[in-house]
Amino acid sequence: MTRTPRSIDEALRRARVFQGEYTAADLESARHTLASHLRELRWVQFLSNSTPGARAHQLPGALHEQAAHDLRTLCRGAVHHHGAARHITAFDTARDPDGALTFACLLYLADQEEGARFWWHYAAGAGSTTAALSLYLHHVRHGDMRDAQHWAGQIHRLNRLDWSCYTPVPHHADTSANPSPGLSVRYTLPLSGPAVSEDAAKCAVDELEAPHSGLLGPVPQPIPALADHWNELVSA
Repeated sequence: MTRTPRSIDEALRRARVFQGEYTAADLESARHTLASHLRELRWVQFLSNSTPGARAHQLPGALHEQAAHDLRTLCRGAVHHHGAARHITAFDTARDPDGALTFACLLYLADQEEGARFWWHYAAGAGSTTAALSLYLHHVRHGDMRDAQHWAGQIHRLNRLDWSCYTPVPHHADTSANPSPGLSVRYTLPLSGPAVSEDAAKCAVDELEAPHSGLLGPVPQPIPALADHWNELVSA
């Protein structure tokens, strides 16, 4: 995936002179590509400047690193929450959305990002702002700013519904309208809590079932033993 240019100068340096005869289709394609790059650049610059604690000159790379750190903090907190094992049991037996959030965070800590993203989508679809924030941070971390913008919009919609939902990690996420790039998320998280052993998380995930689910392929599923050994997992 091509990295987003960090400045207009860098975007221009990437330009290439077309060797041959230009057609109307070539010009239209070039205009579309340039407009796309500039929209992406404006979005990255706005997001960098609107994140709490970010300085005006912060580079997108630093923004991505901060998002990765915050997402890991969020996932560790969810896995360490006192109700985590209970929610995993409810997820195993009845696909409880709150348990899906916890399960997704465990998968993320075990470097199973595709499975984590699948169950974050499931939980966010049930109204979890924590899952929506997780997806927002996930896409910022990977530089997928248009997808991050989408989840900023979802957080905005969920906040407007103003309903109570499971929040394993105390946080506040709100949005402020901006006419050019869309919505940015301003969020606060507690300081990093206890770590979760990556080896223990990977061992736990290695024992999971992954039945084939139609066009989705293998999707990680919990097993009853996971909840039974949750305390061992978080204390490893």
